[in-house]
Amino acid sequence: MRTILVVDDEPRIRRVVSDALADGETRTIEAGTGREAIDAARSERPDLIVLDLGLPDVQGIDVCRAVRGWTDAPILVLSARHSDAEKVLLLDNGADDYVTKPFSTVEFQARVRALLRRAPRDEAEGHIVAGDLAIDLVAHSVVIDGTEVHLTPIEWQLLRTLATKPDRTLTHRQLFAAAWPGRVHGDAQHYLRVHMTHLRRKLEREPARPRHIVTELGVGYRFVP
Repeated sequence: MRTILVVDDEPRIRRVVSDALADGETRTIEAGTGREAIDAARSERPDLIVLDLGLPDVQGIDVCRAVRGWTDAPILVLSARHSDAEKVLLLDNGADDYVTKPFSTVEFQARVRALLRRAPRDEAEGHIVAGDLAIDLVAHSVVIDGTEVHLTPIEWQLLRTLATKPDRTLTHRQLFAAAWPGRVHGDAQHYLRVHMTHLRRKLEREPARPRHIVTELGVGYRFVP
């Protein structure tokens, strides 16, 4: 049975979220403050954390930073705020996805399912399979419909970074740091746009309507298995 930590200072919201997660295979635990959330994350080791930003004692972004010190559990942020800048800041500091209040139960459940399945089933053996796309992390090879595709070192690093974190939005800054470690990112969006265009032409059946490498406008990119 998986465990999900629900963090919100409003008991009513915690109950709504917990009810949406009830499926017979999930145990939910609740926290009403940032300090309670950090303590629960450390002691319970949840499989996923649902975190509201409007906590009375600790900023949500500080909770993200704190729990990232010892867990890779996905963090789904809930917030009534809307700016792309805030979303980028949260993702850069440990959050995995972001749902804006008010949200539909269907959308929320879909985001949770995506985060819980984000670890590729075959990654432990060095392989990621997504439809007709097969990625060998050990051999650094990519095969589509049985045909190997040549990638440049930068394209490979971008694909590997995205594919090993499926269904998670990675910011321009995170992707730039992975592909060009140690360099000042400058206009990261421009650099990435050029390389993502080439990558899509090689991997996608319809590059203009990509299935696997999806743009999150103003934020970054997401790999969809």
